[in-house]
This record gives sequence, structure tokens and C-alpha cells, in this order.
Amino acid sequence: MNLQTLFQDFNPSKFLVHVCLMIFTALFALRLDGELTWSYWTIFIPIWFWKFMVILGALVGSYVWWRYPHFRLEGEAYVHYKAMLISLALHLILLMFELLACDKLESGRHLWILVFIPLIFISIVSIAVCIWAVKHDRSFELELFCSVNILQFIFLALRLDGFISWSWEVVFVPLWILMCLSSVGVLYTIIFAGILLRAPEVNPQQRRTSFNSAVGYTFLVIPVLIFQVLLTNKLDEDISLSYVGVVSPLFISYFTLILMSFGAKGGNRWWFGIRKDFCHFLLSLCPFLQEYANIAYNLQNDGVNGRAQNTTENASTAPCIDSKSEKRIKKTELLKPVVPVVSIDTPD
Repeated sequence: MNLQTLFQDFNPSKFLVHVCLMIFTALFALRLDGELTWSYWTIFIPIWFWKFMVILGALVGSYVWWRYPHFRLEGEAYVHYKAMLISLALHLILLMFELLACDKLESGRHLWILVFIPLIFISIVSIAVCIWAVKHDRSFELELFCSVNILQFIFLALRLDGFISWSWEVVFVPLWILMCLSSVGVLYTIIFAGILLRAPEVNPQQRRTSFNSAVGYTFLVIPVLIFQVLLTNKLDEDISLSYVGVVSPLFISYFTLILMSFGAKGGNRWWFGIRKDFCHFLLSLCPFLQEYANIAYNLQNDGVNGRAQNTTENASTAPCIDSKSEKRIKKTELLKPVVPVVSIDTPD
């Protein structure tokens, strides 16, 4: 276990989003089952906290951007700052949808089609954002999710308002298509990982990476597919399962996403104006953590006595070498005989 590698690729944005969504899903399912009698404004607290952190991070990042102009010359600062503003705009539109949805659930005084208008709008805008992200080598998970589900949002709004009387199996047709494509992708990653495991010329790092990807995507897509099947049968009243039981497979996907956020890399460096990777920012903020982040444990089985050996790796930025070992190395180098260079082309 290498703590330095674990936190070096940590993506705090994805970690926050997935944790908030997991808590909100649990509270919302309990509210639908009647186990909780809280208002929907209270149920949506994890969502409000997520949006609050997004807005606060953008405000602090903008303050640092305008307060210190020389920071704009650091690498791809303009691209990162524009990406932060685009993400902020999309989150504000998403916040509008969530406010309307919460008010609709609490009071029921307007149509669902009006609630879904911000979501449909963000789906259209996300297409252009995806193109911009590909051009500038930026991640676009939220934008891609919204852009490919625009037809699904329209069907949901029309079905909830009663304009169409289709069964929920038909309403979820766009999502069925998306899940089929995702299942094909998961199958491809499993086959590819199996090929790499049997290929002798592939290094262990590539094998480990492909195997982890196959396992991660499997535990991500399959539970979502099971949840969709259970939800469709629940809404069509084919089963009498509670909503907590329906959403229970989602927690496996959420837990997988939380684990994958530790190796997701990426992330915008201008959120809260940190201007560096989260790991480096955390270590500079708390120097005492460097002692723990630079330790790796390697348990090896000794063939003679079977004892475990612990090896400690020091950071590349601050290497620590024992003075006695250094003197011993220098003394050994001085005792080495000097041999003249002999060239084959040179005659004796």
C-alpha cells in the first residue's frame, strides 16, 4: 500500500459529488417509503451542499484569478479557469432544476415539463461543452451524461405529467439503449484484460491497470442495470419491493465511484484557487502529513522463516540517506581499482 500514490491521483471533486449523491439517494428512498417524514427541502441537503461547494470554490478561484494577475501565466491557467466557469454555469442550471423539482415534490403546483426545462437546456448546451472539452483535453462526465439523455428527460417529463400513458419499460427505452452500449463496453474491457493477463510480453503495470479497469466498470455498470430493472418493475407495479430495496444496487456503484475517485487524476486546479494538485496542496497545508504520505509497506514472504518485511520509501523531493551508509559507499568507491579504457579500434 503506497499512500503517496493513493493520494497523488485523488480527485476531490468526484469524491464530493459521489458521496453527496449516495447520501441523497438513501434519504430520498427512505422518504418515498415513508420511513422519513422530513420535508423534501431537508432531503435535498446533500445536493444543496454539493452546489454550495461548487459556487464557493468558483468564487474563491475567481478572487485569486483577479487578485493575483501573475498567476494567469502558469501553464494552462486560462484553460483551467474557463473550464471552471463553464462547469459553474452548468451547475447553476442544474441547481435551477433541483430547486424546481424540490418545490414540485413539496407543493405540486406546476407541471413536470416546466421542471425539466433547465435539464433539457443543459443537455443541449452540454453538446457544445463536450466538443470544447475534447478540443482542450478536459474531462466531461457530467456534460456527456446530460447530452446523451436529452430524449430520456423529455419522456420522463411527459410520462409524469400524464401526456403519454406508456409503460415505464417503454419510457426508459433511451436508457435501455445506453445501458446496452455500456454493457458492451464492460464486456470489451473484461476480454481485453483477459488477453493482457495471458500475454507474456505485457508488463505487470499494464496488466494491473487493465484488470482494475475491468473490475471497476463491472461493479459500476451491472448494479445500475439491476437498479433500472427493479425500478421499472416497481413503477409498473409488477413487484412489491420497497424503494430502499430498489436503490440498494446503486450503493455498489456509488462505492465503486468513490474508490475510483482516488485514481481518477484530473480535476480543475482553480477551484478554491489552489493552483496545484490536491495532494500537493494538502501536503503544503499540513506538512506533518508528508511523513505518512511518503511511506509504503511491502509485505513479502521470506522463504526461510516466513517473516514479513516492511520497506519504507522516501519522497523524491526530500530524500533521506543515512550518513554512515553514505560514508561506506564513498569509501567503497575509493577502493575500486582504476582500469584504463581499452578500445578495440586502437592498436596495442
